[in-house]
Amino acid sequence: MKFRPLHDRVLVRRVEEDTKTAGGIIIPDTAQEKPMEGEIISAGAGAKAEDGSVTPLDVKAGDRVLFGKWSGTEVKINGDDLLIMKESDIMGVIEK
Repeated sequence: MKFRPLHDRVLVRRVEEDTKTAGGIIIPDTAQEKPMEGEIISAGAGAKAEDGSVTPLDVKAGDRVLFGKWSGTEVKINGDDLLIMKESDIMGVIEK
């Protein structure tokens, strides 16, 4: 199944963080916080203005982004746990 977000929404896969501390202590799953970093899987065409014009999104598929801890709606697509959120929920793009 293919999925394409509408308008100014994006589909994000969380990037898993390390399960060890710097000192080598393994953190159990129940004590870990959900990562706030992810990769854009798919993006909508852009936000529509009242006059009908479309403003393209600043992010695209493949971008690594930071988002708020409680951002987005969790969905399961093809067995993958993903997030759908508005572009405004994204705090920034991670550039290497």
